[in-house]
Amino acid sequence: MRTAASEHRLEGKVAIVTGASSGIGRAVAYALAREGAAVVLAARRIERLEADVRELSAAGARALAVAADVTRMADMHAVADAAGTAFARIDILVNNAGIMPLSPLAEGRVSDWTRMVDVNVNGVLHGIGAVLPIMLEQGTGHIVNIGSVAGRRPFLGGTVYCASKFAVRCISWGLHLELGASHGIRSTDIQPGYAETELIDTLPDAAAREAWNERWADKKPLEAEDVAQAVLYAVTTPPHVSVSEVLVRPLDQHS
Repeated sequence: MRTAASEHRLEGKVAIVTGASSGIGRAVAYALAREGAAVVLAARRIERLEADVRELSAAGARALAVAADVTRMADMHAVADAAGTAFARIDILVNNAGIMPLSPLAEGRVSDWTRMVDVNVNGVLHGIGAVLPIMLEQGTGHIVNIGSVAGRRPFLGGTVYCASKFAVRCISWGLHLELGASHGIRSTDIQPGYAETELIDTLPDAAAREAWNERWADKKPLEAEDVAQAVLYAVTTPPHVSVSEVLVRPLDQHS
């Protein structure tokens, strides 16, 4: 955990972060904690989460680890229940968990397509469904979905992945229309370009992973912390401000 001075702009707030065991999710959880929020770290790899909770707690943060698979609604209800029990409220949900097993449609990797939709789309909906009753009762809340630049334009080999991120963009806008002015719940779609995380490891083909890495060998991708700062920007704006979208990509990324 960084020791840089913090304004503690989120003091008293409670945040849930999915996919928090590595990469962007982990960086977001630490960034929120630095700003004073109590954080609930959710992911399947509980041992990693527990190690991070120990580090966060040692630095004075309030943190809780909960094992969860976002594709299971019961797991997300358990995360929301744990947050409510430990901290009495839920102010922020960051739907970060995602996978990217890219492949051309002609390869017919139907199981990969199904899994991608289950994690990237259903996982977002499960997170929303789990926290929404609490946020509606509070009359306030902020749902942040980690989408992608891929949610704006498809690319070769990424049709289903891009479709899943287009869905996240649509869900985010729908949240604003249905829950913004009438219920005080804000929504933000954070759209990163290529970031150096474990997401690339979900590519099913070793040659594709190697080609991707070669393409970026002389370029600088985003770091997880860059995306975390975009999340912080959205959740620390005044309550009357709704940051609908944040597109953030590497200077070296042209599309």
